[in-house]
Amino acid sequence: MCLYLHMRFFILPAVVILILSSCRNFQADKVLVNGKIVTVDSNFTIAEAIAIKDGKIIYVGTNSDIDEYIGGKTEKIDLNGKTVVPGLIDEHAHPVGASQSEISGEIPDVHSIKELLTWISSQAAIKKPGEWIIHPKFFITRMVDMRQLTLRELDSVAPNHPVFLDGSFGGMVNTRALQVSNLTNSKHAGVLRSAETGKLSGLIHSSAFSLLAIPPEKALTEDGALRALQDIFHGYNRMGITSICSGGGDTSEYTLFEKLKNKDSLTVRVFHNFVFSFRGAKDEDVKKMIDEFRMKTGDGDEMVKVGAFKLVLDGGVLTGTAYLREPWGANAKKIYGINDPGYRGNIFYTENELRKIFTIAFRKGWKVTAHVTGGGGVDTLLSAFEKINDSTSIKGKRFSIIHGNFFTPSAIERMAKMDVYADMQPAWYLKDADLLHEVLGSERLGMFHPYRAMIDKGIIINGGSDHMVKMDPDASINPYNPFLGMWSAVSRKTERGSVFNSEQAITREEALKMYTINNAMASFEENIKGSLETGKLADLVVLSNDLLTCPVDSIKSIHSVLTIMNGKTVYKE
Repeated sequence: MCLYLHMRFFILPAVVILILSSCRNFQADKVLVNGKIVTVDSNFTIAEAIAIKDGKIIYVGTNSDIDEYIGGKTEKIDLNGKTVVPGLIDEHAHPVGASQSEISGEIPDVHSIKELLTWISSQAAIKKPGEWIIHPKFFITRMVDMRQLTLRELDSVAPNHPVFLDGSFGGMVNTRALQVSNLTNSKHAGVLRSAETGKLSGLIHSSAFSLLAIPPEKALTEDGALRALQDIFHGYNRMGITSICSGGGDTSEYTLFEKLKNKDSLTVRVFHNFVFSFRGAKDEDVKKMIDEFRMKTGDGDEMVKVGAFKLVLDGGVLTGTAYLREPWGANAKKIYGINDPGYRGNIFYTENELRKIFTIAFRKGWKVTAHVTGGGGVDTLLSAFEKINDSTSIKGKRFSIIHGNFFTPSAIERMAKMDVYADMQPAWYLKDADLLHEVLGSERLGMFHPYRAMIDKGIIINGGSDHMVKMDPDASINPYNPFLGMWSAVSRKTERGSVFNSEQAITREEALKMYTINNAMASFEENIKGSLETGKLADLVVLSNDLLTCPVDSIKSIHSVLTIMNGKTVYKE
């Protein structure tokens, strides 16, 4: 209660004015009452009301005590029992590329080879002969057919148009694309041939992408890029996302984030990882490049901040290029066109190279991490971390493994000893577990996304999407709907209704932490966000349903009805 209400009439007017002024300073800009406030604090406290002033939380507690924070200009929001959670954080997204992916037209959401061929045929009908037909992020392994597309099928629908299906670390082209790129007689290792016939199969690895004669795209203007980025951030806000880790990019992307911030148009906080490539570089060149970069983790402010130092260590599970602990095996042949029975995937750095590069970056103030999607890559990365840890402890430095996917009990123990974080994407389990079960078998799939085992050993799991292409939260590649990810982690269900390793399911509270306080910890920001506590940033979401009590299958349909970032409404249903 404000002090002046207890003062006698004989107090000097100047003192009264001073006290009244002090009281007004505690009047909130906004209060939310009559709700279920899931604070995600250390006790997972449930409150009823919350007060916000100047972009910060100034009170979290009961309805009965909120009145003293309400003044004549305070906006009062009656939640009518709705659930509120901290602003959600996506720990791995690629918003710049995603925001521009549908500028020239909507990318089809196809689920079968028949739908894909129909789309290519429709493109061939409207494009001039010789124009490229490109799907910028396509994974044949996510089709219900669960088989590889044939060159004959691809040629049949677009004989006069070069076609390229880009799957990041691998893809497929048709005969016309091979012809115009002068690859029909290529012996390049990335241009694959059939083991039976010796003829080109149309499958290519990323090492051969640069050989394709694709004309350069017309670059967006800076204003166009900023508008597109603003649009995708508004899409994130609609799903309750108020912060992201930009999964990996360069200084041009970082500059775009800063320019949006300077225009007061940034509605998502950004922790931006920088991707470096030192493949084949000499030690002295590595040191020089890192020395000259002039940035390090944590530089920036609460809106845009420099993230981790990132390397790409292996390929991808959807293209058969992830570096596994054992050969991919016979079942991978029909899906990925893998002919070598001893093939384990691609790995781009040795353990020693990783150790040298990361040691230089670490000493310059960087948090370090790497893209790795196979278990063999996980083991290699952990060995490099251990060598660094032998000379300088990395505990508390929040080194991380991006993706990882396959974690043995031994790998989990090693991570726990060094406090290595797991940057994971539940949508990968949701969408890809069925395929990987068919290719790798039950035993190896038992190591795929073992959330329960990791949490029980104290591993901090960071939840993210790896959103790359399309604008829709559910139909994107990969979907950025955080509630879809939480549902999969809690239910252990896949998109096709299968359940693998049900003992690895986690609680709703643990799933929520993956997208809130855990992700705040990954960016060293747990003292300012990730939970709803006095003094922290006022980033919060009012949900359409109660995440903690609704039927399990209803979790994936939850959405935001009100998203507040920095105390300001950035989305309202």
